[in-house]
Amino acid sequence: MTVVLRRVNRVLLGLAGLVLVALGGSVLAAAAGLSVPSWWPWSGPSDVLLTTADRQRWRDEGWWWPVVIAVLGLLVLLALWWLIAQFRRARLAEVAVDSGDGEEAVLRGRALEDVLEADAASQDGVERARVSLTGRRTAPRARVKLRLEPYAAPVDALATLGSQALANARAATGLSALPTEARLRAAKHRARRVA
Repeated sequence: MTVVLRRVNRVLLGLAGLVLVALGGSVLAAAAGLSVPSWWPWSGPSDVLLTTADRQRWRDEGWWWPVVIAVLGLLVLLALWWLIAQFRRARLAEVAVDSGDGEEAVLRGRALEDVLEADAASQDGVERARVSLTGRRTAPRARVKLRLEPYAAPVDALATLGSQALANARAATGLSALPTEARLRAAKHRARRVA
């Protein structure tokens, strides 16, 4: 799914770029006095985008300007959504696993995330764990968020994460390496009263 979205994104970006370059180039050509096709609406530097007649044609129609504003607003929202989507990290849908017989098996990325979360959450001192996989299916990367109990030592939590949960994941999938970014946060708790 991620590959399909990436291709659609590239195609849309390419088409938008071609349209903008063609429009901009032809407007610049007309403004510079170069020859443009006869059907092109602007033929010289003195032409305007909308003539007075074009601007006043729909003045008496009460629905025209609200529709124009709504369509332009929708286009702005779609462009913002597209821009924000560029910065989101896509989760890995599947991980390629060497099955040992020369063939490649596929493991769902969510299944591996669930196992890693369960392993990490079962550690002593870890209240909650969240795991997301990114990267390529043949070279996944893990992002782990651990919420630690008040008594937990971060150094011990990281060492146990590397020696147990991540080691088990590498062994189960046959990966030689699983680069991991770990973020630790302490669980909120009330201060103890000392008598």
